[in-house]
Amino acid sequence: MDLLVVHAISLPPGEFGGGYVDDLFLGRLDSGLHPYFAGLAGLRVSAHFLIGRGGEVTQYVPVLRRAWHAGQSVWEGRPACNDYSVGVELEGVDGGSFESAQYERLAMLARTLMAVLPGLTPARMVGHRDIAPGRKWDPGSGFDWLGFRALLERTRPIGKEMLVWD
Repeated sequence: MDLLVVHAISLPPGEFGGGYVDDLFLGRLDSGLHPYFAGLAGLRVSAHFLIGRGGEVTQYVPVLRRAWHAGQSVWEGRPACNDYSVGVELEGVDGGSFESAQYERLAMLARTLMAVLPGLTPARMVGHRDIAPGRKWDPGSGFDWLGFRALLERTRPIGKEMLVWD
């Protein structure tokens, strides 16, 4: 794994909490609970991590295993980003801002991953829109890449023992 892909998600769109993102990534979302969910019926997606609005981190897939977060994607001419990337979802929406706790946890998580994954560098931390341009928008215009990169430089890792690796 040598690429970190930042995403944004909320279910239903614009609503936070409620556990629906967990349900989606665990394959148990009831498509009858909300009209929007009908379009997600049968969708098989996952991410390695979700960072909630309060900074809470949930891990769904071991770091060294493939998650299904990138879809049809290419980075630096290399296709199939799911095969070599870690997907981190932030609870958020396009154009909306993210919470400082989310940036802090993302930086801590990224530092931990960098300490273990030799090819992962700040230059290899991108948005979903960067690997699937024209198809995806996230993490959106409200994500502060400059602020995140500055925070990343002064953040310590959380410790690799805090994550499930394989």
